[in-house]
Amino acid sequence: MNARLFLPCAALVLTACTVGPNYQAPALKLADAYRHIEGWKTAQPADEIEPGAWWQLYRDPYLDALIERMQAGNQSLAASEARYRGARALVQGSRARLLPQLRQGADQTRSGNQGAVNNSYNLSTSASWEIDLWGKLRRQLESDKASLDASAADLAAVHLSLAAELAENYLQLRVLDEQKRLLVRSVEAYRRSLKLTENQYQAGIVPKSDVSQALAQLKSTEAQSIDLEYRRALLEHAIAVLLGMPPSDFAIDEVAQLPHLPAIPPELPSALLERRPDIAAAQRRVIAANASIGVEQAAWYPDLTLSASGGWRSGTFDQWVSAPNRLWSLGSAFAMPLFDGGRIRSRVAQAEAAYEQTVADYRQSVLQALREVEDALVGLAVLEREYQVQQEALAAAEESLRLIENQYRFGTVDYNSVISVQTSALSSERSLLELKNSQLAASLDLLKALGGGWQQSLLQQEPSMQPVNR
Repeated sequence: MNARLFLPCAALVLTACTVGPNYQAPALKLADAYRHIEGWKTAQPADEIEPGAWWQLYRDPYLDALIERMQAGNQSLAASEARYRGARALVQGSRARLLPQLRQGADQTRSGNQGAVNNSYNLSTSASWEIDLWGKLRRQLESDKASLDASAADLAAVHLSLAAELAENYLQLRVLDEQKRLLVRSVEAYRRSLKLTENQYQAGIVPKSDVSQALAQLKSTEAQSIDLEYRRALLEHAIAVLLGMPPSDFAIDEVAQLPHLPAIPPELPSALLERRPDIAAAQRRVIAANASIGVEQAAWYPDLTLSASGGWRSGTFDQWVSAPNRLWSLGSAFAMPLFDGGRIRSRVAQAEAAYEQTVADYRQSVLQALREVEDALVGLAVLEREYQVQQEALAAAEESLRLIENQYRFGTVDYNSVISVQTSALSSERSLLELKNSQLAASLDLLKALGGGWQQSLLQQEPSMQPVNR
């Protein structure tokens, strides 16, 4: 009996197939190089390569420590990690469906009829196995694995986004600190100018209006310095929340220098573009949607389930587990749809449409990434030229200020001329700091657009196909 039941089933298992289309990467039309930098080659998928601690390119130990604290305390990152663990558990469940399921149970019942009381004791073990003849379960596992990889990429994208947001706030805060130092120096210089003007007024050399103008300029600059304190506090609060801390419990000490501006190498490894987490996630969702088509198409074909059970049943407890009370059963169930009113056809069409949507989303993600890289590259190139010109403008303004202050001491010009040149010099220096801030922001945009930086040694490693558990 066993052979008659299970040998045909084994033959069916050996001839099992997997329905549905196998995954093929969507075709993309990409340029061989970026317009605003030379040396790029056609990108290849390599998102499994760990991008490394890209924020260390700024050579700021304070920033490194903040990123480390964010990784441990940020609540958005904790939520994304929990979603990833949920996706991993889903894969474990799909894998378990491919294996036989075993159950064991025991029960005792007591019933009566017309004064007679009957006891029944049952102990049984049952097994069932859904044979994956057409690959429905394998396609579901394939889909869930791709979704898990997409969740891992989503987690990396959240990490990249949060780290970039923290770095952006931190870089802006350091530029504000530099502006604060500039304004403090300017206030000290304007105090000296005010003292000089007061002395000249007391000597009858200049009118009272010069003193008023010098005092107004001093107070206006002091007010600008105070305004920076408010803007700095807002950035501190934003960083505190990213670290998972109450703003009242957090403060950042001032340092005497700006973070280092990362240099752009003459050649950037184009493989980094395909390492972007959002592109990786979009590609994995294409794989998942493609596998889902096979899951729905498998509904056209029959299902086969094997089952077996065995145990003991007795009316008395003391003779419960004994040979005369043993029972067993073997069985199989074979079922297939005959008429469903088009429901299966509808679900297959939905799966195919969902696949086409993920393909379009993937292509759009790649195009958006190309645009962001181009924007960052051209921005850095333009800002570098602008910064050099602004340095020349500042040097000219400082020389003009030196000359006009000497002329004022000798009484050859009025104080309006001094104020005009002082304002121009301060404006030039603040503009230079704003350009430095823009350069730092553009470098951060490029790092984000490239998926988090570049390290030549990492590009030589063998990619791992296992999701990273951060």
